[in-house]
Amino acid sequence: MGTTETPPAADGAADETDAAAGSQLSTAPEEERGQAVPGSFGGVRKPGVLGYAAWTAREAIGWARWFWRQLTSMRVALILLFLLSLATVPGSLVPQTSVDAVKAEGWRKAHETLGPLYDKLGLFHVYSSVWFSAIYILLFTSLVGCIIPRTWQFVGQLRGRPPAAPRNLKRLPAHTTWRTDAEPEQVLAAARTLLKKRRFRTEPGSDSVASEKGYLREAGNLVFHIALIVLLLAFASGQLWKSEGQKLIVEGDGFANTLVQYDDFKSGSLFTADDLKPFSFYLDDFEATYERTGPQRGTPRTYEAHVTYHEGADGPGRKATVKVNEPLETSGSKVYLIGHGYAPVVTVRDGQGDIAFRGGIPSLPIDNNITESTVLKVGDYRTKDGKQDQIGFKGNFVPTLDLKTGTMLSQFPGLDNPRLILTAYHGSLGTNSGTPQNVYQLDVSKMKQFKDKDGNPFAQALKVGDIMTLPDGGTLKFEGIKPWATFQISQQPGNAAALAGAVAALFGVAGSLFIQRRRVWVRAVRGKDGHTVVELAGLGRSESAKLPEELADLAVALQADAPPVTATDAPDPAESAESAESSAASEGARA
Repeated sequence: MGTTETPPAADGAADETDAAAGSQLSTAPEEERGQAVPGSFGGVRKPGVLGYAAWTAREAIGWARWFWRQLTSMRVALILLFLLSLATVPGSLVPQTSVDAVKAEGWRKAHETLGPLYDKLGLFHVYSSVWFSAIYILLFTSLVGCIIPRTWQFVGQLRGRPPAAPRNLKRLPAHTTWRTDAEPEQVLAAARTLLKKRRFRTEPGSDSVASEKGYLREAGNLVFHIALIVLLLAFASGQLWKSEGQKLIVEGDGFANTLVQYDDFKSGSLFTADDLKPFSFYLDDFEATYERTGPQRGTPRTYEAHVTYHEGADGPGRKATVKVNEPLETSGSKVYLIGHGYAPVVTVRDGQGDIAFRGGIPSLPIDNNITESTVLKVGDYRTKDGKQDQIGFKGNFVPTLDLKTGTMLSQFPGLDNPRLILTAYHGSLGTNSGTPQNVYQLDVSKMKQFKDKDGNPFAQALKVGDIMTLPDGGTLKFEGIKPWATFQISQQPGNAAALAGAVAALFGVAGSLFIQRRRVWVRAVRGKDGHTVVELAGLGRSESAKLPEELADLAVALQADAPPVTATDAPDPAESAESAESSAASEGARA
C-alpha cells in the first residue's frame, strides 16, 4: 500500500474535469472579479431626449443592482450584525422610557447637558429609534437576500450527483495508491459498497467511483442564517405586540386582565386593548419567612403567593402558587411575583362619628427591612361642626420597631413589633382639580397639619387596636395588618419563536463547524504488468486534518477485497497507472 501524501497545489494545466471536482463544495457566492466600486452602467449615451432617458434608466438599474449585490453579500451582513450588537449597548447603559419612565426622567434632570442631546439621538428609546430600526431592517433584508440564492443552490447540490474523478488524482490534497490482483470491476464494486456503508453518496463511472459526504455542513450554515431571521422576527413581534403591566394586590383582593385594573401599563406600538386575553386571579394568602440569625439575617426563606385563578371570562377556579422566577402561565400571559409588603388596615370616622374610610392602605417599602411609606387620602370627611373637609394621613409603617436603636426604621422584615406612625393634615387634597394624582404621595401644599393642645405637630405611633383621635373629633383606628404582593403581568408573543430560533442557531453553528464536506474518488484500472492499479484521493471543503486519516482508513478497509501485491520488484504503481492511461489512449487513437 502506498502512503497518503499531500502534493503541491495543481497548476493551471488541469482540465475541466479536474476543475469540476472541487466545484459546488460550498453555497457561498463567489467573489466578484473587477472593480469594487462601479463605473458607469449606462454605457454610451445616444443623443437626444430618448437617448438620455435610456442612459438614465440603465444607470439607475445598474446602481440598484450594485447596491443589492453589496447589501446581500455575507460581508455586509456580518457588518450589520456587528452594528446591531453595538446599537444595543446604549439600551443597557441609558435608562429606557419604555422600561422605567420615572428613572429616565430622573436621569434627564440629573444630566442637564447630556439629556437634550440623548433625546435628539433617541437614546432614551433605543429600540424604537429611527437609526436602530434602519440597522434592523437592513440586516433582515441582507439575510433574506443571502439565504434565498444559497438555498436554491444547496437544493441543486442535493439533487445533483458527485462529479467524475479528475484525470490526475495525484494533484489532490490526499492521495494513496497500490496494486492488487483483484479485477478492476471487483475493486470498484467493493469500493462502492464500502463508501455507502460510510454514508457517502456514490456515483459509478467507467473506471472509477465518485462519492461525497458532509452535506449537513452547508445545511447547518443555512439553518444558522434562517435562525437569525427567526430571531429578528421574534424580536420584532415581541416589541410590536408586547404588553406589560404591574398590579399591587392586598390579600383577599383580586385582579382582572383589563386596562383599568393595572397600576402601570406599557405596550408595543401595534398592541390594542383587544389583545388582552381574559383571565383573573385572587390573592388568597402570601407566605413569607426570613432568616433570623447569622450573616443572612433578614433574607427571605419562604416567599410565595397562593392564588386562585380563572381562565377566560367564566372559567373554573384553580389553585396555584406563584414564586420568584416561577410565574403563573395562563391565557398566553405570565404572572410574575416581584414584590411584597404590608397594608395596615384602618377605620377612619369623621367628626360626626360616621365611617369615612375602611380598608387596607398599601404602603411602599423604602428599605430591605420593609420600612414603608404610608399615605391615606380621605376626600369625604366632615368635622365635628358638620363642615365638609378633606383630610390626609402621612407617615410610616414599621414591621419591627426597636426604639433602642434610636431610629424609627424597621430592624427586621417580619411582623415582630409592628407600629403605624402617622401625622394628619386637613384642607384640599387637590383631587377635585381633574389632574391625576399618585396614590402613594400626599400633596400638602394646600393643607395644614393638625396641631395638639400645645401647638406641636400632631403625630402618633399606633399598635394594632390603638385609636388616634384628631383635634376636630375624627378618629383613626389601627385594625390590623394584611400582606400585599406586587405582580407583573407580561405578554410576549415572540418568546417561543425566539427560543426555537436560538436553539436552531446553536445546532446550525455546530453543524457548520464540526461537519466536514469532502469528496473521495476510487479508480481501478489494469496496469501494463497485468495487475490492477487502485488509486484513492480526497478533496475537502476546507483544510481538514481528518481527511488524510479518513482516506487511509478507507484504503485499509478496501484492501480486504483488494489486497496489495507483495512482490518486491514490482514497478511503481503511479507509473503503472500512467502507462495504463497511455495504453488506453493509444488504443483509442488506433481505433
